[in-house]
Amino acid sequence: MKYVITGGAGNISKPLAESLLALGHDVTVISRNAEHLKPLTEKGAKAAIGSVEDVAFLTKAFSGANAVYTMIPPQYAAQGLDAYQKVGANYAEAIKANNIQYVVNLSSVGAHMPEGCGPVSGLYRVEQELNKLSDTNVLHLRPGYFFINFYGNIEMIKGMNIIGGNYGDSNANMDLSHPRDIAKVAADELVNLSLKGHSVRYLTSDERTTGDVARVLGAAVGKPDLTWVSFTDEQAYGGLTQAGVPEEMSKKYVEMGSAMRTGKMWEDFLQHRPQQFGETKLEDFAKEFAAVYNAG
Repeated sequence: MKYVITGGAGNISKPLAESLLALGHDVTVISRNAEHLKPLTEKGAKAAIGSVEDVAFLTKAFSGANAVYTMIPPQYAAQGLDAYQKVGANYAEAIKANNIQYVVNLSSVGAHMPEGCGPVSGLYRVEQELNKLSDTNVLHLRPGYFFINFYGNIEMIKGMNIIGGNYGDSNANMDLSHPRDIAKVAADELVNLSLKGHSVRYLTSDERTTGDVARVLGAAVGKPDLTWVSFTDEQAYGGLTQAGVPEEMSKKYVEMGSAMRTGKMWEDFLQHRPQQFGETKLEDFAKEFAAVYNAG
């Protein structure tokens, strides 16, 4: 089988490509940077160097593929959600031009919301573009909040001895996903190719409270008194803009946090909660977190 993987050597795309290569499949990986793909090309992957914003490049890169894995790179500099929709439309055009029958698309919990969930509502638009492919079987993977996003709190933990966000207080529930677990599901779906029509699959690795996150990560880095602090939307916005995130996308990320806090982001997930969770639990991730924390 021939697969095309978008996302370069990213946190999901890399282990996904490695899994497919280990099974002897023909794998092409799309990236802007050839150097970043060396760990995969050394294992037999083919590199397609270009931008997903270039539909002519995508159409050529997708040529001959039996199935593709699509994801949207972070759009931090975008002024709105149209940037997400444009990449989704590019994918759809390249897929249609090559008559590709199977697509596994990385989306997110909250992508049932056309508006009100920040950048995740951009992924809603991507889903809609891909769902226009009437002759292609499309599966949208909707994982929970990525464990690895907590790496962004390391400086806060070191400098202020707190961890937090505008997601809610220390009793707020979070569904958490590890990229490794997502990659395993994506690989299984791409190998089995049992997907039919246009469908959604929710994923989660662990369900915990924000207080649990503070307690477990704090213990792992030698800060057993680490507490979760609930930030206001205004505080969250200030922190994002100070970190260099453009104003428009800062507003969108604050909006996403608000959707988490109110529970709107989780509503559809809770109605279609997966029966089987991924292997990685918070305590497992805490070991990885401590290694990154201590290396900094």
